[in-house]
Amino acid sequence: MKTLPAVLTMVAVALGASVLIVGRFGASGTGAIPAVNDTASEATTTGMPPPWRIQVHAPDSIEALGLELGHSKLGDAVQRYGVNTQVAVIAAPGEDGRLEAFVDPFQADFIGGKLVISAEASSEQLKVWRSRAVKGEFMESTTRRYVLATNDLVEALKSRVVGLSFIPQAQLDAAAVIARFGEPTERVTIPDHGEHLLYPAKGVDVMIDPNGKELIQYVTPAEFDARLMAPLRQAQSKAQAAR
Repeated sequence: MKTLPAVLTMVAVALGASVLIVGRFGASGTGAIPAVNDTASEATTTGMPPPWRIQVHAPDSIEALGLELGHSKLGDAVQRYGVNTQVAVIAAPGEDGRLEAFVDPFQADFIGGKLVISAEASSEQLKVWRSRAVKGEFMESTTRRYVLATNDLVEALKSRVVGLSFIPQAQLDAAAVIARFGEPTERVTIPDHGEHLLYPAKGVDVMIDPNGKELIQYVTPAEFDARLMAPLRQAQSKAQAAR
């Protein structure tokens, strides 16, 4: 899963006018593949649990937003969320890239928003997929999205989902988050990036930004430190050093 700055970059793009424009499942055209099964093209995000309903099965397995992190594959997301699921490799110059899927619109119970799904892929896989990409387009600045070739897209669907980033449309504040998620284990504030309410036992980080959109990130508790906490501490240290 991407580091905190990369997450914020992806979310910024997701909130803008330009979103991931890649082959949609069940659609025709270059880069698209048929639906995973006959029901995938009809699947929607209606009936999803609310963002605060998280089931912790084990340190390496949680269930949130209709997927089981640590076990669900990207193909499961396509089957669950349907034609609104878009897959691409996202890469900045000098990076191997990240395998991600984007769902817009996404409905979590009565809360609408957008969802970014992070999936596991090796550096070698990402390099090969990028080299064979049908198309590479700029997202913002020098970051590019690579539309996967059909055969590579089929392989990408076998990748394990390691993280979710939900951007709700509704504006949230700390009181509303605590009322739903409970008291956080820790609260961390980063200048210009809002306040983070941390729930390591659930694998959840809720970012409150009074000047922008909120962000709810999910990983397994076993990977919370590596995927969320370490990048957050690094961003905090850089922000403090710059002051």
